[in-house]
Amino acid sequence: MPILLALDASSSACSAALLQRREGADDQVISRFALTPREHTRRLLPMVDEVLAEAGLPASALDAVAYGRGPGSFTGLRIAAGAAQGLAFGLDRPLLGVSTLAALALGGHCRYHYRYLITALDARMGEIYVATWQCRDGVPEALTPEAVMPPDRLCLPHGHEDHDWVGVGSGWGLWDSMPAEVQVGISQHLPEWEAEACDMVLLAARAFEAGEGSPAHEVQPVYLRDQVAWKKSR
Repeated sequence: MPILLALDASSSACSAALLQRREGADDQVISRFALTPREHTRRLLPMVDEVLAEAGLPASALDAVAYGRGPGSFTGLRIAAGAAQGLAFGLDRPLLGVSTLAALALGGHCRYHYRYLITALDARMGEIYVATWQCRDGVPEALTPEAVMPPDRLCLPHGHEDHDWVGVGSGWGLWDSMPAEVQVGISQHLPEWEAEACDMVLLAARAFEAGEGSPAHEVQPVYLRDQVAWKKSR
């Protein structure tokens, strides 16, 4: 059964998680998580060493490596991508990029059984990274694609307005800038919620078992803002 490692540095938090998927038994996830603004470079690889040591496994036991591909902090995404690519390349293992917005949705679903979630991250410059999700059987299914937008343009997914929506992620710190119809449709919002590698590794395992994964040199972070920034510079 597969053994996967996931890394994340997409926000002010830094995390690493190791998943051992075992036939006939519950998955074992060993993780480390810390709020470490501006210390990701120093903290991320020691976290990897810690989860491997706790599992009693060498890095060569890994079947694949995953990382939070974004959206999120440009610098943090590059740190996690570089660390994950280095590990995957050195071990000759496939690399999987995991959506930070999907990981936020899975975390809310697994811990509190939220079914309908809007995950939003503060993108700075008066914008948010956002996506909407319906979670079923431990799987977040996207109802709208990931996007970057001003918070006043956010809306509930068409045809799903009457569901019990929960907002998670730092983008909900911009609550006062969101439309009234969104505020009315949100039962609660949790701006302190951070994406975690322990959720990313579960999404990565599902993708790996579906045959996904790429050579290390082919994987790139997802910034979402690339095209927007280009348009604004014209």
